[in-house]
Order: sequence, then structure tokens, then C-alpha cells
Amino acid sequence: MRAAVLSPALNRVPEECRHIHVMGICGTGMAALAGMLKERDFHVTGSDENVYPPMSDFLAGIGIDIMAGYRAENLDPAPDLVVVGNVIRAVNPEAVALAGKKIPYLSMPQALAHFFLEGHTPLVVAGTHGKTTTSSLLATALHRAGASPGFMIGGIVEAFGRNYRIGKGDYFVVEGDEYDTAFFNKVSKFLHYRPHCAILTSIEFDHADIFPDLDAIKDSFARFVGLIPDDGALIACMDDPLVAEIAGQASCPVLSYGRDTGCTYQLRGLEAQGLATRFTVRKTGKELGRFTMPLPGLHNALNATAVIGLMDHLGFDVDRIANGVASFEGVKRRQQIRGEVNGITVIDDFAHHPTAVRETINGLALAWPEKRLVIVFEPRTNSSRRAIFQEQYAAAFANADLVVVREHVPLADVPLDEQFSSARLAEDLRGRGMKAYYFPDTDAILDFLAREAKKGDCIAILSNGGFDNIHIRLLERLRG
Repeated sequence: MRAAVLSPALNRVPEECRHIHVMGICGTGMAALAGMLKERDFHVTGSDENVYPPMSDFLAGIGIDIMAGYRAENLDPAPDLVVVGNVIRAVNPEAVALAGKKIPYLSMPQALAHFFLEGHTPLVVAGTHGKTTTSSLLATALHRAGASPGFMIGGIVEAFGRNYRIGKGDYFVVEGDEYDTAFFNKVSKFLHYRPHCAILTSIEFDHADIFPDLDAIKDSFARFVGLIPDDGALIACMDDPLVAEIAGQASCPVLSYGRDTGCTYQLRGLEAQGLATRFTVRKTGKELGRFTMPLPGLHNALNATAVIGLMDHLGFDVDRIANGVASFEGVKRRQQIRGEVNGITVIDDFAHHPTAVRETINGLALAWPEKRLVIVFEPRTNSSRRAIFQEQYAAAFANADLVVVREHVPLADVPLDEQFSSARLAEDLRGRGMKAYYFPDTDAILDFLAREAKKGDCIAILSNGGFDNIHIRLLERLRG
């Protein structure tokens, strides 16, 4: 099968640019970029093989034509510029046609930087965990403080009902993803985002499909930190030893945050109040303020401390910062309550990495100590379906009362003995004295939960995908 070879000389924006075609337009980030380009009065078209709601409805609603499937004729007539999503592979027929037609092209990160970051002050939130929540909180708090920021984030920010905004102010908040850029540019997306200031929450091994080892991930984060200018700042979580290591290589000013007394912004006095968390932030030993965040747990309090530190560094009044943090409505699919039936609460969360699973469970256990915590887990990412985290997952569910694991969809290009085993996870958890079960599919899980769920349960469903619409189906079964 022929592969596309794109000319580096065409990796640019043409002088005359009116029609922009987006390949892979139904991805979360690509659809956001398309919407922003449309707001800038470009003629935007797009193609994808996954054209279905809700993204297809969103794009149709803003007047963007979508072509179902990737074909050479999607580039007739030739657009002025093509934005190539990282879902596109070199053997994609539309990519092959793009190479043959010699049309200028960009990756999504390059397009975001050129059209929306240039002339603004990019505030980039990076890290293995917490970046969607942290960037959403930062955008919301800046908005509530009157800064009118632009943003592009990997989740729907409840305050705005969308994951992007052009904004009218100087600041532009970007969720800095370490995943690769495009088939023709195999570097992390965040290396294109021109960070003036950045938050670095955590560094762990992840994305086993693109990073060979932890050193490769550390190298990418070190390159990212190296982009921050001398008049910018890195807000770094010193509770994470790898973040501390990378921050030590920074040439820009470093403002540390965490629980250690040596941090610039120190988190103290954590208290749980249901789904809310109260805490104090001390700045260089003196109390900066007492804050409330409407999300549970230490992990979320640390994310909020990072936002507080950055906004304080930018010169915002503490009362305005506190108001922005306290009024945060959250992010869809991050500890989001989907419904309550007969005293049973159903929660949706995006957690999939073992650390994120652990912190999500710990936060929910802290918020609702009186409830039985039932965790339903779907291993779905390229990393979670590999055996590399098998042992770590066994420890991640310690604070759950009952664990239900779905069988993963096998990875076609990975030997079976190198893939994750849901059955083994359930067995390992039972070996730790926990109640744990594994099921081959979603229907079997629904049957089990319909029998086993009882008043007072909190059922948290952890997956980075749609999980066969399990949340709505479960609520319907419970009403039943």
C-alpha cells in the first residue's frame, strides 16, 4: 500500500488562505479547531470515517460540511490549506492524494499556534494527569476574573458548554497533550504551543504506543519546559519527583507547588465537604487564602493550587481567584454525576491510567465515606490494554468496596501474552481480600449491577470512551 510523503516545503500557511479542509474533523480537538476557524470566517470543510453524533451534529450546527470517509476526491476542488489530524496515517488515501496534489498543510497543533496563539500569551497546562481539569479550571477562573481568555481543552468545560473559545483577552489557555502531533511530525503536540507560562502537574509513563520508555517521556517534557522564556514561569508540582527533576533543568523562573513546606505555594489544611474540598494555600510561608473547590480529593486540590499559583503570579487579586475556583462547574466526564435512582448515584469519569484511577477512587471515598463505592472499569486506551500496568492496577482500586472489570478489546498488533488481563486483575483484587468480578461485555455488567446495586451505593464508571452508553442504560435499568 502506497504511503504519503509530504513535502516539508509545503508545511506552511499559503499567502492566500480562504478554504481550509480538516482531515479527521470529528476528533475532539479537530472539531474545536474547525469551529474556531469557522468563527474566524474561513470556509471550512472536513472529512472523517467516524461521522456520527454528537460531533457530527455540532459541526452541522455551525455550518461545516463533512465528507464521510477518506477519499482523494474530498480534495476537489483543492482547498488552500489542509489540516491533518493525528488520527490520519501515511497510507490514508486522502493523505496520499494530499501529497500528490502538493497542497500546503499543517498539523492541528501547528494550525492552533499559527491562527490563535500568535499575538497572545499562551498558558499551557501539561502533565500525565489532571491537565483537562486544571486547564478548564484556569480558563473558568480567568473568565470569572474578567480576563476573557481564549482556550482549547480536551473536555467540555461546563462554564462555557464547549471545549474552545477564541476570547477577547490576551491569555490563551491550552491543554498541552504529550501525545504525538501527526504522521509527518512525530513529536509531542505541546512542543508547538509556544508556552509563556506553563503548569506541570505530573510525569509518569503512559502512551506505550508512541513512547518506548519513561526516558523518552521525560525528554519530551524537558524539551517543553525549555520552550518557556525567561520572562515566563513554570508552575511545577514538587510532590512528583519526576516533575521536580525536569523543573530543575528549567532556565525560566520556577514556582513550585505541593504539600512540602519548601514549596512557593504550599497546600495545607485539606478538608472534605461532600463533593467539595476546602484548603489553605500558603505563599512562601505566609497564608495567601482559604479556598473551596467543588471537586473532591487531594488530587483536585493540588490542581487548584497550581491555578491559584499561576493566577497570583499573573497579578490577579486573591478574592477574584478564590471566586473563580469556588464557582468552577467542572468538566464533562470528570467525576460527573450522571443521575441518581432509588438512592443509587451513578458517576462518569475519564480515569484510565492507574494513578488517575487511584486518585479518582480516593477522592470519591473521601467525599462519600458513608456510601458503598462500586467501581466499574473499562481498559480501553492503548496503554491500559497492555500488560505494562497490570500490577499497578491491582493496587489502584484499594479504596473501592466492589470492583467490576470489563474484558478489553484485544490489540491487533500486540501479542496476547503482552496484553492486559481483566480476569487476572479481578483475581488479584480478590487475593487482596476485595470483592471483584470480571465480565466479557457491557450487557453482562449491566445485568450484574441491576441485581447487586442497592440504596446508598455510589457507582463510578471509569473509561476514556463511550463504554456502550453504559451510564444511561444503567440508570434506565435501575428505574426499571
